[in-house]
Amino acid sequence: MITAGIDAGAKTIKAVILRDGELVGRSMVPAGFDTREAAERAYNQALADSGLAREEVKALIATGAGRKEISFASDTVTEVGADARGVAGLFPSARTVIDVGAEEGRAIRMDESGKVLDFAVNEKCAAGAGAFTEAMARALEVPLEELGEFSLKSTKAVPMNAQCTVFAESEVVTLVHAKTPKADIARAVHDAIADRVTSTVRRVGITEDVALIGGLARNVGFVRSLEEDLKLKLLIPSDPEFTGAFGAALIALDTKRV
Repeated sequence: MITAGIDAGAKTIKAVILRDGELVGRSMVPAGFDTREAAERAYNQALADSGLAREEVKALIATGAGRKEISFASDTVTEVGADARGVAGLFPSARTVIDVGAEEGRAIRMDESGKVLDFAVNEKCAAGAGAFTEAMARALEVPLEELGEFSLKSTKAVPMNAQCTVFAESEVVTLVHAKTPKADIARAVHDAIADRVTSTVRRVGITEDVALIGGLARNVGFVRSLEEDLKLKLLIPSDPEFTGAFGAALIALDTKRV
């Protein structure tokens, strides 16, 4: 059976196509100002990647912040539900999910089937999400894609006390002027995000195994900081930003099997 999932995030739109639960096509495009148009583009590209036609798709479920704007979807599901189902499909042993995207971070506790038992969301401040790394990379004048690797060169932990992006940028500038090595500052940035994410996870309880998904899971500096903070090894998919879309497509398959 062919099913599809679309995750309409704040920064990117991800689409996946599954054949009997196995990934056969995917695509990711910038969200832009028109969520529906971007979703159409992502969906068409994922179909092209799979070599399938629209009429072969039996069910399409949308998730993400912009899910209600995807009018061509069969149904919608919350980001929490999609994340949990996606991780359950990828890592059956996982019981806790951490999703850190561009605008927010969330923690989910679930059972072996992917049923959500509890969740918490950090949506009040970008300091616990990917947007924080973008702002700090600008302040450090380091390319964003190099920030994680750069932080691994740190030799000393430097505390970062600011609780919001605006004040943190000022703190970074102060550290630079104080001749603090940029690698140490980069590490401090990732440690600060990890601390906020860990606080969110502790609100739902940390039950192993723990999976990390979302775009920030590709940042090796953040992964190191979070693993050190949690004192455990994280399960990370090869394509962590597609997990929500994958979960939505699995829910579409579950629905059709009922």
